[in-house]
Amino acid sequence: MGALAIGGALSNERRACKREPPAAAAPQPGPARQVGGGAGGLRGSLLGAELGSVPESMLLFAGALRAAAVPCFARAVAVFSFSVALSTLSARRRPPLSNISANCSSCLHPVNMFNSCNVKFYHSKALTSPYPGSHVERSQVPEDKVGWLNEWKDYNPVEYTAVSVLAGPHWADPQINDKGFSPKFNERDGDVERKSLNGLYVVENGRPRNPVGRTGLTGRGLLGRWGPNHAADPVVTRWKRDERGNKIAHLVTGKNILQFIAIKRRDCGEWAIPGGMVDPGEKISATLKREFEEEALNSLQKSPEEKAELEKQLHKLFSQEHFVVYRGYVDDPRNTDNAWMETEAVNYHDETGETMDNLPLEAGDDAGMVKWVDISEKLELYASHSYFIKLVTEKRGAHWSEDPGPECHE
Repeated sequence: MGALAIGGALSNERRACKREPPAAAAPQPGPARQVGGGAGGLRGSLLGAELGSVPESMLLFAGALRAAAVPCFARAVAVFSFSVALSTLSARRRPPLSNISANCSSCLHPVNMFNSCNVKFYHSKALTSPYPGSHVERSQVPEDKVGWLNEWKDYNPVEYTAVSVLAGPHWADPQINDKGFSPKFNERDGDVERKSLNGLYVVENGRPRNPVGRTGLTGRGLLGRWGPNHAADPVVTRWKRDERGNKIAHLVTGKNILQFIAIKRRDCGEWAIPGGMVDPGEKISATLKREFEEEALNSLQKSPEEKAELEKQLHKLFSQEHFVVYRGYVDDPRNTDNAWMETEAVNYHDETGETMDNLPLEAGDDAGMVKWVDISEKLELYASHSYFIKLVTEKRGAHWSEDPGPECHE
């Protein structure tokens, strides 16, 4: 499954496909400007971003093509030529990747906000108030004011960064104005990945700006990095089976039921995929395996001999064919205007169930509980995790909902 790009200026409308709503210093008001772009931007969005640079004669020509009864082939050639001209203009005006400022953000593509089912994402859990682990109330953000393209001169967000982050742990950045701290936004910054999975983001007044929109809170909250904070979520699945080892199908849909390993988070009590943050310089594949071992198998408390046995059994599962469920921005309750979560969710499927049957689940690290959970639309999971699980069922042809509504397909 290809990478999905979400971010940018969101309209808060729902589409046909059902899905989970994707989890006191100087404030930062300011005029709303065009948001930074990302991978896979729609061609129509590019047209809107560049029309100011197109000669009037060319615009009239394009309009005439729509109205006139031009033969299909000739019309296609003309439209293609028009698109090439626009592409040339875009390339000529594109700024360097590093430290994109809000002043030149109109040069960028609006981000492609759609997945394969044309579902638009918007802030829901990222507007959670009070902010997790605190009594700090976010400034209220109406749905029609989330996107940065919607002008809001009176926007007055609350500033908050948790004490645990300000204490300067190894996983956190210094404050943005600290002497000697010069982060390279939109780039690989030493071992720290400051590039977004959704493409370029705007940097305004020295601070990165949330590509999806306003959250009612500036600073970093509980997040360590300014800008994108990268995580990895391993979705480990198997088929639900009866005592004889036969797959169990749902009584209504007739589709086989998938199960996945879920943990109950200690910080908020919500059930979630057992994932975590990518360490500086760490490969995503290593993070996925490490986080699963720590949270679902309690590897941190195992003896060297026990760890070696776990590694041996897990190698088969994590080295087999797998697929990337999702890559991009996450609607997370910890997000702020200047710091946000992004993840890569990967499905590792134990088709026969034999591998995972030999691994005793034991909650560890950030997990309070761990267990196999039947997958259905009734799941209520942390952040955007329900959406990731839904994508897995569609890929595997498994049960999700008794409602025969439209499904998303590649």
